[in-house]
Amino acid sequence: MQGTPDQDALLTPSEVAAMFRVNPKTVTRWARAGKISAIRTLGGHRRFRASEIRRFLEQVEDSSQL
Repeated sequence: MQGTPDQDALLTPSEVAAMFRVNPKTVTRWARAGKISAIRTLGGHRRFRASEIRRFLEQVEDSSQL
C-alpha cells in the first residue's frame, strides 16, 4: 500500500479494538449492527477504513463528554 494516504489505510479488527480499548469481537459486533462499515477481503476477513474509524472515534468521544 505504498503511496496511499493514511486516510485510506485498512485496519484489522484488532487495530480498531486497540483504538477503542475494546475486545476485537466487539468491533465485529459493531460491524454486524451497522455502526461501522466493513470491507471483506477475499479470505472473508473484515477490514475497516481508517478515516471512517477516526470519525466514529470522534463521535464516541464527543458523546462521552456530555
